[in-house]
This record gives sequence, C-alpha cells and structure tokens, in this order.
Amino acid sequence: MTGQRNKMQEDVRFRVLRLLQENPEMSQRELAEAVGISVGGAHYVLSALIDKGLVKLGNFTAAKDKRRYAYILTPKGITEKAAITKRFLARKIQEHEMLMAEIEDLKAEMAMGQDNGFALKQR
Repeated sequence: MTGQRNKMQEDVRFRVLRLLQENPEMSQRELAEAVGISVGGAHYVLSALIDKGLVKLGNFTAAKDKRRYAYILTPKGITEKAAITKRFLARKIQEHEMLMAEIEDLKAEMAMGQDNGFALKQR
C-alpha cells in the first residue's frame, strides 16, 4: 500500500511541477482544481516543494493584491521535474501495456463465448 501511495504522491508532485512550470502565477485554488486535490493539499505540496528547494516564491507583480505569489521552479526543481517525468512516463507506459493485454484477453474471451453459443447481449 505504501508503494501505491508513494506513486500517487509523486504523480501529484509531477502534475504540480508541470503546471507551475507552464504558469507560475497559478493560485493555490487554481492549482488544486487542476490537479484534483484540496486547497489544503495544494498548500501542503507547495510547502514541501519550497522546503526541498524545488520551488521558490516570487512576487506576482501584476496583481493588485500584493499577497499573491508566483511559484517559480528552481534549477533543482527543473532537474527533479525531469526525473519525475521520466518515472511517470515509464509507469504510464507500463500501465498502458497491461491495459492493452487485458483488453486483448477480454476480446479473446468474448470471441470464445460467442463461438460456444454464449453470445453476449448487445446494448
């Protein structure tokens, strides 16, 4: 279970780093919506990324409310994002291959069922 949780946490970090690289001026609320986590979860992830030196805070110069920040990836953050991207992509390719194998197995089962007179009802 811990391995699965670590993968999910890394997926969230990957998505957050990717979004921030594209748009460093996203609010925590916007980031939370885009990633599919709570605002508190987004705050927690951002704080951890800042503590690790992967993201730094910058002033959001165009905002009327000077309390808004830009979340800027550091060189270390860019390097980490590249490493996470590589792992994320390898995991998704493996999931895709497993899913395709399962689909092929199901197609074969359906074909055998239809050949044996067990035709499935079509909707």
